Amino acid sequence: MALTLYKKKRNFKETSEPAGKVKKSVSKLAFVVQRHKASRLHYDFRLELDGVLKSWAVPKGPSLNPKDKRLAMMVEDHPYAYKNFAGEIPEGNYGAGIVEIWDEGTYNDIENSSKDVAVKRLRAGLKAGNLKFQLFGKKLKGEFALVKLKDKEDNSWLLIKHNDDYAVDSDYNSEEQTPKNSPINKWLDENKKQPAKKKSSSKLP
Repeated sequence: MALTLYKKKRNFKETSEPAGKVKKSVSKLAFVVQRHKASRLHYDFRLELDGVLKSWAVPKGPSLNPKDKRLAMMVEDHPYAYKNFAGEIPEGNYGAGIVEIWDEGTYNDIENSSKDVAVKRLRAGLKAGNLKFQLFGKKLKGEFALVKLKDKEDNSWLLIKHNDDYAVDSDYNSEEQTPKNSPINKWLDENKKQPAKKKSSSKLP
């Protein structure tokens, strides 16, 4: 049942996104951050838990500055195989646009427990709306928290960096941590170079 909504939103005859199954990793828990150029550019933050990827859309992307409290909107669970997905979702499909992997790695609970213990603690944190964890990525490292906003929409959370050895006190912009030759940046550059269409005096239908 965990992937029912995910599958309902997608036509797998048209999109190359994985239909996927509930599947647990063999050893360490996985995480991925995908940069997604859909109707708006945003970042998808995903944590493996109970055989799926718990997922949040983060408009401004993650930050290593503890002063930044980044809005994170929880969305439907994604299949475990989605952690490897990068490519283009065709027009007319849900989330149409380009997806690229911005960061990936493993993660654990804040105490760096054994996997079985960590899963129980992470599960409890998610249910309580106060999920604390450590990331072991290429860009994102150290302690973070996802905190559910009270008196807001059910899916409104904040992604916050803890003040640890990996924290920074300067401005952090996820876009500046993205290679200039990434697929999305190439698309953005190409569309900037295209001449603007001349305005027509006739009314649109």
